[in-house]
Amino acid sequence: MTSLHELQRDMTAALLGRGAGGVVAAMVTEDGIAAEARLLIYRHHVVTTLTAALRATFPVVCRLVDERFFGYAADEYIRQEPPAGPCLFEYGETFPEFLEAFPACAPLPYLADVARLEWALNRALHATDRVPLVPAALQAVTPADAGNLVFALDASVSLLSSPWPIDAIWRANQPASPADGEVDLRAGGATLEIRRFHDDAIFRPLEAAGYAFRWALAEGSSLAVATERAMAVDAEFDLPGAMAGLFEDGLLIDFTCPPSTGEPAIGGDHRCESER
Repeated sequence: MTSLHELQRDMTAALLGRGAGGVVAAMVTEDGIAAEARLLIYRHHVVTTLTAALRATFPVVCRLVDERFFGYAADEYIRQEPPAGPCLFEYGETFPEFLEAFPACAPLPYLADVARLEWALNRALHATDRVPLVPAALQAVTPADAGNLVFALDASVSLLSSPWPIDAIWRANQPASPADGEVDLRAGGATLEIRRFHDDAIFRPLEAAGYAFRWALAEGSSLAVATERAMAVDAEFDLPGAMAGLFEDGLLIDFTCPPSTGEPAIGGDHRCESER
């Protein structure tokens, strides 16, 4: 007697072309169409649907390699890493790493980073909305404690560094871009911040020190450590200006701080550690 779990496992394997087709076919009623043919119809539908989802998330990658190659790569990826959840827009997070390791993509060394940019845009578009901090939320933090502040950035934010001009590659491969647009791959790399802005996902380049600062904050480093990393890049790094920029962009959504005045910080539930 086959259990439900075993049936689901075998059906998944059959639909992904991993075998078990004969086992599942034996349980399928033919009704005028051979069981194997029915499974092929279902498998075609699964692969077509997942390939379309990947194409919608990675349109520039698709344009760079052409439709046929993209379909071939997507089929291989789907076999290796089928979706783990029901939402199609959540599928493809590991596609950039797959492309990076896929031998057929070796002639396009920038392709994986272009895919990372497209995934970051997709992630930004679907991130959960959060209310940004206002500067007044830090009123209770003493100057002595300020360096130990640890900030949480908006969930839509990603920071991406690449040795390739992936921003230029992305722009050159938009539908409205000139068909003969060329990108100089020797033009240098890109350090980008990707986030949602209103109802759209956007990206912009950051100068090196600002990138180092925001990257450190995003990784959970304290304000003091993030500042040190930025100043290691540029001794003239403007910390007040950088903090003002974060507030203006609405990218800070929460913080923790060490024991301070014992008074609650202003702004919702944000408090110093001594009060928790």
